[in-house]
Amino acid sequence: MPQLVRCSGRWASRLKKSHPQIKNQLLSFSFTTATTSSTSKPDSQSSSDSGRPCSPPPIQVGFTESAGRGVFATRRIEAGELIHTAKPILSHPSLTSLKSVCYFCLGRLPEKIPSQTDDHVVFCSDECRKQSEGFREVEKKANWSTFFEHCHMHGLKYPLLVKRLACLVISGAASADSLDILQPATLSSQMIFLMEKEFILLRSSFQDADITDKQLAFLTKEWYTGALARIRINSFRVEFAGSSYQDLFSSAAALVDSEAAVGTALYMLPSFYNHDCDPNTHIIWIQNADTRIKALREIEAGEEMRICYIDASMDYEARQVLLFEGFGFKCNCLRCSSHD
Repeated sequence: MPQLVRCSGRWASRLKKSHPQIKNQLLSFSFTTATTSSTSKPDSQSSSDSGRPCSPPPIQVGFTESAGRGVFATRRIEAGELIHTAKPILSHPSLTSLKSVCYFCLGRLPEKIPSQTDDHVVFCSDECRKQSEGFREVEKKANWSTFFEHCHMHGLKYPLLVKRLACLVISGAASADSLDILQPATLSSQMIFLMEKEFILLRSSFQDADITDKQLAFLTKEWYTGALARIRINSFRVEFAGSSYQDLFSSAAALVDSEAAVGTALYMLPSFYNHDCDPNTHIIWIQNADTRIKALREIEAGEEMRICYIDASMDYEARQVLLFEGFGFKCNCLRCSSHD
């Protein structure tokens, strides 16, 4: 798991209130993405999309006037240009995809699956299996049938990511505060009350597997709701773009039909992109949970880059309801201001 940047949304909010002049200053973040890379898997699109040698992405994270942090272009970006790629810091297949995609990278499975098998899940390669060893050893100690059944009955996907994060923490592969950098959703008392059942099921699954109280010291209801609040508004439903790489809206950042997605993933840099119903950038998946951010049109240096969190083809009323209920804000983009 890549090292996370130590600059949480709470710190940023406090900093902005204490020093309002900082809103025009861009913050430099370290991340491992680049437009092209000699070590990445072959991709026929990479050179034509970027047209540039391996270099840091042409972006910086800074403060916006009204939406907190945002991502800004550091140079002119051409329409169709591959801006950067990103690997997830957390991912989990949907319960309906457990046998049809890789348990680690969410990638399509090869015709011939590697000879090594797992009790209940499959991997697309020995490499993915090896990278899963830490959290998987913890997972295999517990019986997840009741937890999975509860999530399936209630259509829950975010608790699956919390479960994986908890396994990573127990295995020592991640720290309990790994997601503190991300801005949390505002949870109502009713939402927190409804989380009680899944929290109890998660913790009891670990306890029944003889995970020690010391190992579970971090797993409090406060930690669970905090992790879920951050995952709720920062994760993406992963759906592969179809046969056309240029199908710009068919695999929107967040799909209305969760069953259409192969899983859910959480990223560091992509989580800083703000929403617009008429976005200038687009997030897509081709083979696995590794994502690509592409420009939909020309973007000027200093311009904020935004993606669409939902299906951009929805009408005004539907978009407003979905954004408010799913992400907790009323959209005031130019398109919504004109009630388009």
